[in-house]
Amino acid sequence: MERRTLPLILAATMLCAGCTSSAIRPSATTPPGTPALESRPADSTSAPASTLPTGAEPVNLNPADFTADISHPYWPMKPGTRWTYRDVDEKGEVQEVVIVATPATKKLANGITARVVRDTVRSEGDLVEDTFDWYAQDSAGNVWYLGEDTAEFENGKIATRSGSFEAGTGGALPGILLPAEPQVGQKYRQEYLKGEAEDNGEVLATGQLVEVPTGRYSNALLTRDTSTLEPAVVEYKLYAPGIGPVLALDISGGAAREELVKIDKAAPKDGTGPLGKPNP
Repeated sequence: MERRTLPLILAATMLCAGCTSSAIRPSATTPPGTPALESRPADSTSAPASTLPTGAEPVNLNPADFTADISHPYWPMKPGTRWTYRDVDEKGEVQEVVIVATPATKKLANGITARVVRDTVRSEGDLVEDTFDWYAQDSAGNVWYLGEDTAEFENGKIATRSGSFEAGTGGALPGILLPAEPQVGQKYRQEYLKGEAEDNGEVLATGQLVEVPTGRYSNALLTRDTSTLEPAVVEYKLYAPGIGPVLALDISGGAAREELVKIDKAAPKDGTGPLGKPNP
């Protein structure tokens, strides 16, 4: 999944209290208005060895083991669902982020058929970024991130297509968005294209409590997102069961906060237009 930063300075020690996946400067205190997070006591034993891919580790994926119908409890991508986020950076600048799980699928170079998810960013109504993300779920329940077709815009025109990649082409490798059964200590790559995209995830905690404009959620999943190419950048993400990502916080390398402000049903054609014209 494309990593995006969100505005707010938050102490890592506060977020991980009781613990055994865009970034923010760490702070020793919690800013006013920051949602409190609670966690279950950590197990005294570490998580079992993960079979999830890390780094540049190759994988041999059988397309027959995958489906575009994603039912992961921490982010069920039911076609027609729309998530709207408010993204505020360290300067107080606000962007609207809209994610739509479209009815469309795409067969990728590695033979896997993926769900097409539209991710659109606007500032004061102007389009600044538009992306087709591709996800699929394997028979074990892991959700894989298989690439993106993305563009950034300036004055209504494409400024760059940097960041686009497709698993199975040009050395790009697929990664994990969410493990099937998240366990504290699991580490995995989210995407890999040497020198271009080397993002990683780690499960920090389950059983979290988080509050955003759409409500208060219990039993949330807390992950830590990093990039091998930008070691100073760290982002925490919280996923609510049955909902998906509800809050992302930069904790190093920036100061941003992105929170879920609305979840609803999109119209059949929403998010299905060509790149740069997400419709609407």
